[in-house]
Amino acid sequence: MRDTVRSTATKGAVSRNPGIDLLRGLAIVLVVFNHLGIRIPLEKSALADVLPTWLLNRLNWNGYEAVYVFFVISGFLIAGNALRRWGSLAAIDPRAFYARRFARIVPCLLALLAVLSVLHLLGVQDYVIHRAGQSLPGALLSALGLHLNWYEGHTGYLPGSWDVLWSLSIEEAFYLGFPLACLLLRWRVLLVPSMVLLALSLPWARAALHGNEIWLEKAYLPGMAAIATGVLGALLADACRPPRRTALLLGWLGALGLGAVILDGWAMWHWLRDGYMLLLTFSTLCLLLCCQWRAEAGGVSPLRGFGWLRSWGRMSYEIYLTHMFVVFAVIRAYRAWGGDTAHGWLWYAPALVSCWLLGAMVERWFSAPCERWLRMRLSGAANCDVVR
Repeated sequence: MRDTVRSTATKGAVSRNPGIDLLRGLAIVLVVFNHLGIRIPLEKSALADVLPTWLLNRLNWNGYEAVYVFFVISGFLIAGNALRRWGSLAAIDPRAFYARRFARIVPCLLALLAVLSVLHLLGVQDYVIHRAGQSLPGALLSALGLHLNWYEGHTGYLPGSWDVLWSLSIEEAFYLGFPLACLLLRWRVLLVPSMVLLALSLPWARAALHGNEIWLEKAYLPGMAAIATGVLGALLADACRPPRRTALLLGWLGALGLGAVILDGWAMWHWLRDGYMLLLTFSTLCLLLCCQWRAEAGGVSPLRGFGWLRSWGRMSYEIYLTHMFVVFAVIRAYRAWGGDTAHGWLWYAPALVSCWLLGAMVERWFSAPCERWLRMRLSGAANCDVVR
């Protein structure tokens, strides 16, 4: 019976989960809104005359929380894919695991670093590394060495297109050790408690970091705690199949919790302090479990009218790495046009469309072909059935 369930799950891996893509799409849109809002705040635009200021403010200031949603999704998907591929995390093949991560992450990362290096050397505004203690070699080494977050914590913020790589440093540092942890802690009775402790450490890890704004946002341990939450979710989704009503209840609880953090994060902070991040990560986990279990039960149709947002989720990595090029270009055009804050909201739509188009071009003509080629070369696997 277990083999039948495993076989069915493996066959289902060839298709994407529309609910998870939708959640990932929402997260990347919030990141783009955040980086636009730093420069063109919606609360200072004419929209404030028709929409509540608090709502406009929350649209602009959820980028950090959105990255943590990404962390949970990443842990859930990558651990889930490993379970479907090898049957258990104790049987994970480190070589194949690293090959797949390398094929997915490295082509776009190297291309981005090459472009940013050229722009820095040409002295293009918004792309020059100029802070004391920072240099192009230092930024390159930190990005490739997966410690750009640590580098910024010690030297200050890098230019925006470099700065987005802080989350990649945390995520890939986690996955460097993940297969080894799975092999060392071979039994779930050891692995699960370790992941639970890591996941629950999030508020205490953040509380211990107050005093350094950059390190508070970008330290390794809080981000890894969010990824561990996703790993726990994948193990839970693999271990049981609850009734449909239970899955729906989890979905509603997750939606309420995530909505509370996104729409009234200040209140959540007032009541829970750093614990509000646990509300964020476990609410995200509830939504992921609901999406997974409902998809496995069959008969779930994607929400109509949200195909555009699911497409953002499918290309979230490409959009995340490239969206700052669009943001800087739009801000320049906005200022050249006069920089009227009242009409600043009008620049959001073309910025979003341009971010999607750039991400789609990178995905279609660069990252997807490179990933397929590298997977075949590195692991000998011609199939690319695992959800990216």
